[in-house]
Amino acid sequence: MVKRIVPDECFGAIIDVQEFFLSQLGDRRVRSRIEVNTINLARLLGYFHIPLVVTLERPVYYKGQLPKALKRQLGDRAELLEKDFFDLTKERKIKTYLSRLKKKQAIVAGCETDVCVLQSCLGLLELGYEVFVVEDLLFSGARNVAAAIARMQSEGAVFLTYKSLYYELIAAVEGGAHGDKMLATFGPFPDDLPDCST
Repeated sequence: MVKRIVPDECFGAIIDVQEFFLSQLGDRRVRSRIEVNTINLARLLGYFHIPLVVTLERPVYYKGQLPKALKRQLGDRAELLEKDFFDLTKERKIKTYLSRLKKKQAIVAGCETDVCVLQSCLGLLELGYEVFVVEDLLFSGARNVAAAIARMQSEGAVFLTYKSLYYELIAAVEGGAHGDKMLATFGPFPDDLPDCST
């Protein structure tokens, strides 16, 4: 069965984009690229009124907060929730919040690909969500995450790029980016929002 992303049925999950994990990347250009691309994802989902859950792994005093630019972009449009578990669905407060959203599709990005992203995707799939993972917005301190990606895919997670997500969301609305329905529902599409990750 072909699964298509339906904006009204989605929520976004940005997992643990915190100083502790970002610092493991080493290369400042890679870190900057992750931060910018995550900000653009938040903007894209915000345009389509897709609710966003952002997690912080505890202890936050040690693992750190979100990057300041990302926190500014999110403002009060995202639900920021702390977690003690690798799998965000094991945290009662998060699971309750997600069930209140009444959405059936999850768009996932963040870190670490082979730990919290993997476990959270498995948890979401187990709860019956259709899971779409934005592969170029994942990161990990590990060099090889191929086994984790293969595991998520074998369990039913669908991998796509930021660019694919961008155009699939636009295509989901009758008439596309410049159609009357898109303008009436969401307003003018932001010209400065890039269509692919950097």
